[in-house]
Amino acid sequence: MRYLHTMVRVTNLEDSLDFYCNKLGLVETNRKDVEAGRFTLVFLAAPNDVGSAQATRAPEIELTYNWDPEDYDGGRNFGHLAYYVDDIYAACQKLMDAGVTINRPPRDGHMAFVRSPDNISIELLQEGEAKAPAEPWASMENTGAW
Repeated sequence: MRYLHTMVRVTNLEDSLDFYCNKLGLVETNRKDVEAGRFTLVFLAAPNDVGSAQATRAPEIELTYNWDPEDYDGGRNFGHLAYYVDDIYAACQKLMDAGVTINRPPRDGHMAFVRSPDNISIELLQEGEAKAPAEPWASMENTGAW
C-alpha cells in the first residue's frame, strides 16, 4: 500500500491556489479539467518532493473545484484519503472479512471506497492497470455514500 493524496473541495480555485502555492509554497504538479463532470482537479506537492526521484510517489493535495456553486456543509469540502493497493480485490475482501462495508465496490477493477470508524472516506486504487471485472464485485451495489 502507498499513500497518494488527500482531496479537498474548494469554492474558489484562484483563491485556493494563491493560498496553497503563493502563500504555503506548494507546487502545482498536474491539472485536469473534466467537462463532462463539470469539475477541475489540481494536484499540489511540497517543493522538495517535486523533481526528486520519488516525485511520482510524493503525497499530494488534490484540490477539487466543482464548476457549479455548491455549499459544503458537514465536512463535504474534505473528500477522501487515497491509497494504491497491490490487489484491489484482495484488499476489499480482507476489509469485508474484517466487517468493513465496501461503500463503492471495485466493479471496474480499479477503484473502491470504504469509510473509517469516524466516517472518513478512503479511496483504494489498483496500482498499475485495472484488473478485469470479477464477481462478486462486478455486480455489487453501492452502499451509503463515500
